[in-house]
Amino acid sequence: MEFVRLDGESLTLVFALAVGGTADLAYAGPRLPEDEDLAMLAAAAARGRHESQPDVPPVPGLLPERKAGWSGTPAVALRRAGARVDTDFGVSGWEAGEGALAIRFADRLAGVEVLVRWRIGAGGVLRCSASLVNTGEAPLEVERLAALALPVPARFTEATRFAGRWAAEMQEHRRPLRPDGLARESAIGKPGFLGGSWLLLHAGEETLGVHLAGSGDHWLALDPDTPGAADGRAQLAVGAVLGAGEVVLAPGDAFATPEAILALAPDRSALAQAFHDHARAVLPDRKDWGPRKVHLNSWEALGFNLSEEGLIRLAEDAAALGIERFVLDDGWFGGRRNDRTSLGDWTVSPDVFPDGLAPLIARVRELGMDFGLWVEPEMVSPDSDLYRAHPDWCLHTEGRERPTMRGQLALDMARAEVRDYLFERLDTLLRENAIAYLKWDHNRDLFPSASGQAEGFYALLDRLRAAHPRVEIESCSSGGGRIDFGVLTRVHRVWPSDNNDAIERLRIIPAWSQFVPLEVLGSHVGPSPNPITGRRLSMDFRAKVAVFGHMGVEADPARMSESERATLNAHIALYKQWRDVLHAGRLRRLAHPDPNVTGLLVTRADKALALVAQTAFSPAFDAAPVRLAGLDPEARYRVTLPEPWPPRAKHYLAAPERWREGLVLSGKALMTQGLALPLTHPETAWLVALERLPE
Repeated sequence: MEFVRLDGESLTLVFALAVGGTADLAYAGPRLPEDEDLAMLAAAAARGRHESQPDVPPVPGLLPERKAGWSGTPAVALRRAGARVDTDFGVSGWEAGEGALAIRFADRLAGVEVLVRWRIGAGGVLRCSASLVNTGEAPLEVERLAALALPVPARFTEATRFAGRWAAEMQEHRRPLRPDGLARESAIGKPGFLGGSWLLLHAGEETLGVHLAGSGDHWLALDPDTPGAADGRAQLAVGAVLGAGEVVLAPGDAFATPEAILALAPDRSALAQAFHDHARAVLPDRKDWGPRKVHLNSWEALGFNLSEEGLIRLAEDAAALGIERFVLDDGWFGGRRNDRTSLGDWTVSPDVFPDGLAPLIARVRELGMDFGLWVEPEMVSPDSDLYRAHPDWCLHTEGRERPTMRGQLALDMARAEVRDYLFERLDTLLRENAIAYLKWDHNRDLFPSASGQAEGFYALLDRLRAAHPRVEIESCSSGGGRIDFGVLTRVHRVWPSDNNDAIERLRIIPAWSQFVPLEVLGSHVGPSPNPITGRRLSMDFRAKVAVFGHMGVEADPARMSESERATLNAHIALYKQWRDVLHAGRLRRLAHPDPNVTGLLVTRADKALALVAQTAFSPAFDAAPVRLAGLDPEARYRVTLPEPWPPRAKHYLAAPERWREGLVLSGKALMTQGLALPLTHPETAWLVALERLPE
């Protein structure tokens, strides 16, 4: 047995490797002393054999197999000529470098080799993947290959899964690691609303996060202490779902998984920071981004009721609020007067725009804004010129009915001619019009199932971005149905939910921001009453919540009162003042004894901004103070409450003039005693600004 150690800034991994035998993870946790005896470390965790085990208890390790008495989920499933291949891999070698390890496994009898890679990336995040080579003499079908197989350190005893539905994404479900384990496999061709492959494991405050960075279907299995295994650890595996016959390797051919992302941190805030560091390292050209512009999207204001005159009026109202990007949503193309027609016909409608988009775009740019456009390239309406010309281009089973969803079918993105057509249409739009941004939607599950859809989507995106590198792209899928670190290497923004009700967003944004930084999370002020929930909320509350993200507006300013427009304008100005902090800083969750209070704090250099929001009626009139986090305990901070203040709650604020001037407090006082903010009444939100004073 040999030991290989990888160190990150605050992390140590110790691998136990035996040529011809297994590869195991002997330690994963906070950084160990440089002179730690690794053999003794492994010995301290070893267990003796117990009753009801094989004479030599199996070690599933980094490539678990159904062999030697282990009965969990195997990392590899293969077939030759239709017959299952029973594997018996052994370590054949490894290569260790600075923060990286590649381990080779071979089963010469089965004619298969597997390479497992682990490397430490930005923020101490681990990037794990696997590849498989057919070294035999006959074709080999790959039914499963885990991107990550993780022996879970025994101290982790709870798991949080994320699941939900349309307009209610990313609901957290925390549970103990039970003997029945945990398994999930998606079947809609994309991550969907059931939480994708986002998973947290908990050991008290310490948190481990896992994600598969792919936009197709995924599987995840968390097997408990499996009977027969050599120790008491659970085994986690995650990978992409492979359809029957999707991956068949000729002799000498190889297959590689998408990456799995793994991070370990002392608490959830630190874990979020690690994932955010990773995101900022893989987002396209992130270091070159300018300030994140405030959007106004036309959908809630106009829907399909489009005209050049009405859109110009909306653009003028938007500019008066301080909007920086005007986005024309659905209804601008072909015969698209409702949601049952014309997807695929990506030409500007002469009925709505007799002179094309140019006059509208010119007016938008005169007003100091840039122009964005909604598209849904991967879909086709049965009532469209494209479908009438190419009915075979959609996903279908020959001779069977073609069921629709939202009145549409899905194009087969694995076909080169489909991608060529879509590129030609989108490329023409972008060449002929000054379009700075595409809202790329995907409003249908993929059925019947077909291989190559995510890869085809990526290929089209990559080709379009190469041709138009300055165009920003948002990933939307009826809201948060396609958010993952595969698509985030290609887009600049995601739409977390179609639900912009501020109370719902106070759950949705903190959940997504556990993994994804605020600068890519679209965060819009919606209308009141909200079109999905029917809830009526004040403009002050809606606007304050929307500041924490990539801010925008999804409402008609003409339907707002003068007071509402003034309040919204003031918050847009606050967002512009603070976006350099919000979009490059460190995000922390603020704990509060009232479960209906949400607190988020972003710190950057000598500045910080917090959002504290109460959604319900407090059980105590004097709600508990809000304790801040992540500050230097010895430093002094000037604390102010940026105006406008909540209309009702401000009357309960003690000494308002002092808050306007600023309270000077130590970081220790702010984190220990906190701030007594009026949080009694429902739907109350405060922004708290901090400036670190020079010593």
